[in-house]
Amino acid sequence: GRTAEAEVEFERLLGVSEAKFAISQLSKVDRGDDTDTVKFSELLHCHHSKVVFIGSTLFALQQLSGINVVFYFSSTVFKSAGVPSDVANVCIGFANLTGSIISTVLMDKLGRKVLLFWSFFGMAISMIIQATGASSLLLNTGALYLSVGGMLMFVFTFALGAGPVPGLLLTEIFPSRIRAKAMAFCMSVHWVCNFLVGLLFLRLLEKLGPQLLYSMFATFCMMAVIFVKRNVVETKGKSLQEIEIALLPQD
Repeated sequence: GRTAEAEVEFERLLGVSEAKFAISQLSKVDRGDDTDTVKFSELLHCHHSKVVFIGSTLFALQQLSGINVVFYFSSTVFKSAGVPSDVANVCIGFANLTGSIISTVLMDKLGRKVLLFWSFFGMAISMIIQATGASSLLLNTGALYLSVGGMLMFVFTFALGAGPVPGLLLTEIFPSRIRAKAMAFCMSVHWVCNFLVGLLFLRLLEKLGPQLLYSMFATFCMMAVIFVKRNVVETKGKSLQEIEIALLPQD
C-alpha cells in the first residue's frame, strides 16, 4: 500500500518514465489483474511475442543440439570403446553433476547470457570433436578417444549453461501475467523437439552416418550461439521490472 514511496524509489533507480511503467505493473498485481485468465492469443501479442519467441527458440535449440541423444545412446559409444555400460553411466553422470555445480557458482558472477553463450559454443566444439572421431581417416584408438572425450565434454559444457539457464532465464523475462502459460508453451516446444530428436536419431544415423549427423548437431549449437548473442538480454542483478522494461514496448 506504500505506492507513493515505491514510486519515488523507482524514479531514483530507473528514471521518471520507466518508473511510471513499473508502478502501473505493480498496481495490476495489487488489483489482481495479473491473475485473470490469459488466452493463448495473448502470447503472440506484440507486447509478448518477443519473450515467447526467445523462450521457445532457446528450448528448441537446446534439444536440437543433440543433448538427449547423448544421454539416450551414450552407452553405445562407450561400449564400442570397451567401457561397460554402468561405468559409462557414472562418467556421464559425473560430467553432468560437475558442470551443474560449477554453474551454480558462476550463475550470479558471470551472468546468464555469458554462461549460455559459452556453453553452446563449447557444445559445438564438442560435437565437432565427435564428428572428427567418427571419421574413417583416423586410427581406431584415436577415434575412440575423440568420441568418448567429445561426449563427456559435451555433457559437461551443456550442464554449465544450456541445461540450467533457460529454465531460470524464462521465469525472469516473462511478465507475471503470462508467465504460467508462456512457460507451458515453451516446455511443450521442449518436449516435442526432445521426442522428435529421440525418435529420428537412429534412422538419421543409419542414413547419414555419424560424421554428418554430429556436424548437424554442431551447426544447431552454433545457431544457438548466434541467437543468444543477438536476442538474449542479461538479467543478472536486474529487478523483474527492469527486465520487463528492457524487453517490452511501453504503453
